[in-house]
Amino acid sequence: MSSQTETIRRNTVPQIASRKNGDPIVSLTSYHAHTAAIVDKYADFILVGDSLGMVMHGMDSTVGVPLDLMIMHGKAVVRGTKKALIVVDMPFGTYEESPNIAFRNAAKIMKETGCGAVKLEGGARMAETIHFLVERGIPVMAHTGLTPQSSHVMGGFKTQGRNQETWAAHEEDARAVAQAGAFAVVLEGMVEPLAAKITKQIDIPTIGIGASAECDGQILVLEDMLGMNPWTPKFVKVYGSLGPMIEDSVKRYAQEVKDRSFPSEDQVYR
Repeated sequence: MSSQTETIRRNTVPQIASRKNGDPIVSLTSYHAHTAAIVDKYADFILVGDSLGMVMHGMDSTVGVPLDLMIMHGKAVVRGTKKALIVVDMPFGTYEESPNIAFRNAAKIMKETGCGAVKLEGGARMAETIHFLVERGIPVMAHTGLTPQSSHVMGGFKTQGRNQETWAAHEEDARAVAQAGAFAVVLEGMVEPLAAKITKQIDIPTIGIGASAECDGQILVLEDMLGMNPWTPKFVKVYGSLGPMIEDSVKRYAQEVKDRSFPSEDQVYR
């Protein structure tokens, strides 16, 4: 008897790379299995971002996120998904020192999580490392523009490209990571015309976050777009209001516990 269940194949790096100038690439972040299972139905790739340090663990920035924490959340997301390509961020301090150290940590991430690619921040300065990883079988997504791990050097989370004199450097960063072998590049916190220009210049897909609708794809932090962040960046469109909904639910629960209306007859065993 033949099985009626269709095998679901996970998206691959070449499939994402082939979407340059094609159908827009859909992406969101996810950090745990149950939300990843929902996102998996609609996203082409899911990023296990080091933003989890701020979103889930109350950190002031992404700088303090350790490698083991990324691996733990990466495992959960892989377990919760079947279709999307899973990309895991390499946290600060795990790849900058040398290509060899970057390879050791990237290989650890891929082996222990089962993800399909890693992402690292930095443009031309990281081109050598990107090339080293790709040559050794580690698919790399690059990340230029506003790079949160460098926020201390940048003086905070500042929009990039407001001064047109800086555009050449950003364009060179994008070209360098593409030539080094990155299969896609995230453009973050970048003025719209610059992001649109870069998208036209390079041969790999650009994934915008606070960039341009002309990018080959878009990504947002899931909790931001669901309305769970009390401070929402300008580039985020809020598609839900889970924050107020959760608070209202907790408030009603607390009141029912206090007035002993919960548990009711429907929630107890006789």
